Amino acid sequence: MSNRAAGILIPRPLTNIRSSVQLHFKTFGRGRPVVLLHGLFGSSDNWYHITLQLAKLFQVFAVDLRNHGQSPHSDEMNYPLMAADVARFMAAQGIPSSGVIGHSMGGKTAMQLALQFPDRVDQLIVSDMAPRAYPPVYADLIAAQLALDLKSYSTRQEIEDALAPQIPGLALRRFLLKNLGRDSAGAFFWKLNLRGLADNYWQLGQPVSGSGPFLKPALFIRGGQSNYINASDEPLIRDWFPAAAIKTIPAAGHWVHADQPEEFLRLVLDFL
Repeated sequence: MSNRAAGILIPRPLTNIRSSVQLHFKTFGRGRPVVLLHGLFGSSDNWYHITLQLAKLFQVFAVDLRNHGQSPHSDEMNYPLMAADVARFMAAQGIPSSGVIGHSMGGKTAMQLALQFPDRVDQLIVSDMAPRAYPPVYADLIAAQLALDLKSYSTRQEIEDALAPQIPGLALRRFLLKNLGRDSAGAFFWKLNLRGLADNYWQLGQPVSGSGPFLKPALFIRGGQSNYINASDEPLIRDWFPAAAIKTIPAAGHWVHADQPEEFLRLVLDFL
């Protein structure tokens, strides 16, 4: 392995799952297992259309990663821990190994799982994410949500309007508001652990780590309108994942599976 991969200054990944949490999940279909991992601010619901299509051929497990969806909240969050969470989930469900598909943060979790627990991953699919470090571009989004006093709002529209000055994009605001819930008294709350995300966000930008490359088949799908995987990332991808194929969907942005679901599915099914 070249110095590009070997020189990453990050602790070696955990080799046990003692610090892992029990993940919430949904499952559809029957057959060979496939595990789906969502991105930052997301949940298993983000994969709904893809899940239904894959479930025609596979048993699909869509999980909520820690601090997201209905999975437990935790003060700790990093890729070795999240990979251990997924390994624990697979063991609990009696899944010796499977295909694993991850988008963005879930893509890094999938990469870390393949490097940390290679026996758990038969085929790796990463959607628009490289193994490198990324800058904290979403820190302001977390801060904007944390700054809201949800008790002072009575409707979702009021909360959406309050976020508009800091988050002008309507589609992004509405995506974030999917994390709003109401308790039995009608009060709003965030389903995800925003404080945990804020305190650990720097770790979510870190590169993956491992003691050696993942040698099984891997597919990296990038959006042609996204800058998350660049030509300069390809050597590092092949350092960690020597058998990787890299495909581009030209008309897709970072949310490849949402922007171009049919083309994304075609590449995934051809690979699996």
